[in-house]
Amino acid sequence: MARPDHILITCEHGGNRIPPRYRPLFAGFEALLQTHRGYDPGALALARQMAGALVAPLFVSTTSRLLIDLNRSIGHPRLYAEATRNAPASVRREILEQHYLPYRNQVEAHIATEIAQGSRVIHLSSHSFTPVLDGEVRNADIGLLYDPARPGEAELCRRWQARLKTSAPEWRVRRNYPYTGQSDGLTAFLRRRFPPEMYVGIELEINQKHVLRGGRPWGAMRSQVIESLCQAITAG
Repeated sequence: MARPDHILITCEHGGNRIPPRYRPLFAGFEALLQTHRGYDPGALALARQMAGALVAPLFVSTTSRLLIDLNRSIGHPRLYAEATRNAPASVRREILEQHYLPYRNQVEAHIATEIAQGSRVIHLSSHSFTPVLDGEVRNADIGLLYDPARPGEAELCRRWQARLKTSAPEWRVRRNYPYTGQSDGLTAFLRRRFPPEMYVGIELEINQKHVLRGGRPWGAMRSQVIESLCQAITAG
């Protein structure tokens, strides 16, 4: 008998913490840490709630993406941001080895173990996006990012989108928006490691305007997103 799907939740941009050792590098960049550049507001709360509801393992980072971006590949021009990209090579290597590789390697090893034991892994990476970028208003409430060439990802996102439209018709739910699911990221990296029949990688993107509104509406949104996800997975 085939093993049931193994669900995994991650959150790469869960906080804006800078380890004390590297804080001198951020002199003059303190304000930037509080913006959407520093972290994904709301992503960690949603990831924790998803993991709890789905009884799923949770991997999170609360270190700012401005130290090093866990959702970028080595060699990507935005792996390091303004405060760290001009640091000495030895410092950048230390950051990579102490804050980037342990997280990425742990997630990859966890997936490899589950696949080796016969489970298909459904990996949900929790993110949020700023309502306005470079003067352009993003016209979506929720984005579901996936690789259209991988049938399992396309089908899960189709079902998830349909259930969200039923439960919350006032939300605009778009697939592969505001980014393309094939862009550089942790899920894209993992697709190169694991076959489509064994690995399904989805990035969930929530418009930060809902997070900033807070209160009951934000709590209700998290619950509806998770309930619709559970329905979409069960329907598979």
